[in-house]
Amino acid sequence: MAALAVNGGVKLVGPATHTDAYLASKPVKETRALLSELCRQFYTLGWVSGTGGSITIKVHDDSIPKPHQLILMSPSGVQKERMEPEDMYVISGNGSILFSPSPKLYPHKPPKCSDCAPLFMKAYEMRDAGAVIHSHGMESCLVTMLNPMSKEFRITHMEMIKGIKGHGYYDELVVPIIENTAYENELTDSLAKAIQAYPKTTAVLVRNHGIYVWGDSWISAKTQAECYHYLFDAAIKLHQLGVDWSTPNHGPIQNGKGTSDRNANLNMSTNALTADSNYNSNLLPRCIVLDIEGTTTPISFVMEVLFPYARDNVGRHLNATYDTAETEDDIKLLHAQVQDDLQQGVIGAVPIPSGDAGKEEVIAALVTNVDAMIKADRKITALKQLQGHIWRTGFESRELEGVVFDDVPEALEKWDALGIKVYIYSSGSRLAQRLLFGNSNYGNLRKYLSGFFDTAVGNKRETQSYVEISQSLGVDKPSEILFVTDVYQEATAAKAAGLEVVISVRPGNGPLPENHGFKTVNSFSEI
Repeated sequence: MAALAVNGGVKLVGPATHTDAYLASKPVKETRALLSELCRQFYTLGWVSGTGGSITIKVHDDSIPKPHQLILMSPSGVQKERMEPEDMYVISGNGSILFSPSPKLYPHKPPKCSDCAPLFMKAYEMRDAGAVIHSHGMESCLVTMLNPMSKEFRITHMEMIKGIKGHGYYDELVVPIIENTAYENELTDSLAKAIQAYPKTTAVLVRNHGIYVWGDSWISAKTQAECYHYLFDAAIKLHQLGVDWSTPNHGPIQNGKGTSDRNANLNMSTNALTADSNYNSNLLPRCIVLDIEGTTTPISFVMEVLFPYARDNVGRHLNATYDTAETEDDIKLLHAQVQDDLQQGVIGAVPIPSGDAGKEEVIAALVTNVDAMIKADRKITALKQLQGHIWRTGFESRELEGVVFDDVPEALEKWDALGIKVYIYSSGSRLAQRLLFGNSNYGNLRKYLSGFFDTAVGNKRETQSYVEISQSLGVDKPSEILFVTDVYQEATAAKAAGLEVVISVRPGNGPLPENHGFKTVNSFSEI
């Protein structure tokens, strides 16, 4: 493709989006105007003051694949609140500059494409973003200084978390922090590594500097940027009050020994904080990860209540929700699983007819397959996802109530008071986990839980799964995590990943191998 300088701009001979006609088209004009408007708005918010910060948006055009859509970008080192539509750079999907704004008279500086451009392009390339915002907002700078050694910002149980893609109120929001450099473009490699290491994130913080936020569209990027800044501001204010924003109940900030920085009286009895002869540790774990079945909850409840309820209500659920997007996704997953099962010769698998065969025939085949999967107690995503949706109906209608052992609520409350974060790791879906603890025989226990893991992170009997969890929780060493389970193979896998492990011995649990070598507890009061 050839490039020709034309009146301070660039005229390219090539794809249709690079022609003078397209550069002057309505979609480009509207995006230019939007970008200048957002520059003014973000200036009033303190995000782009002092010529800092930048914004970039892809020109939305349904006729052009997203990777090839034009990119508009605000220039560097200029007064953002005085930006006009014609001041924006136009860039191709591969990063070539198609249009540069004309120079302005003194005291304006010559136009310069944003120093953030290489970082913006990484977000476009690695996340298929539709817009990226780089803010120098004070909140995004100060929040990285609260703990100079931390590589992550974490917060949970705040309403504005719901504004971040893929997150809900009860989720723990994790934003990676990278170290600042003297020049913006030198951040490109570390930003790319953070994007790769945190596949769920839609933002990266730069210590002592600011934040990069991206979204599928300019609305998504703007909404999330506002939510991030709100959460950062909240964290700073909570820190000033001595309140821990990263725990579910936002109690007093705890020091490394489990006591409050404000010397709050936790009224914990001595015997509640000391381990018994079977489990003895001088150091409290930073995190506790709990299995459910046979650990927090009787196996009998799972086997005799939850599984039968799901099995008995498959047909009713599918009939009632057949045309919903959620159930369509469930059926798609099941269909793929059954196809694989048929190829592998799995007992109980029967072909699922296409949708043309009729709703009744499809549902009948699905019911047969799901029944066989449940009887075989298979730990597969397709089954667990559908079960979670069926159980949700049961919990919402109060046909179901979650069951936990009597010692569980008190232990969760104690650990929470000590500043220990508690997570769940179960073969049941995250939805099913939330439902069980949110609707338990002791009320809503989710306020004590910082997060949930299911088999999406990996099989519970594989060491790599616990490596992934350790990295996700952001501890300095895996040994700072205590994993509690009733299954010997899970305990072995977690130990191999470096976690501390105890085995839960509960009524109805299966026998353990002789000389298994693990510490055991009969109640959480022993931990």
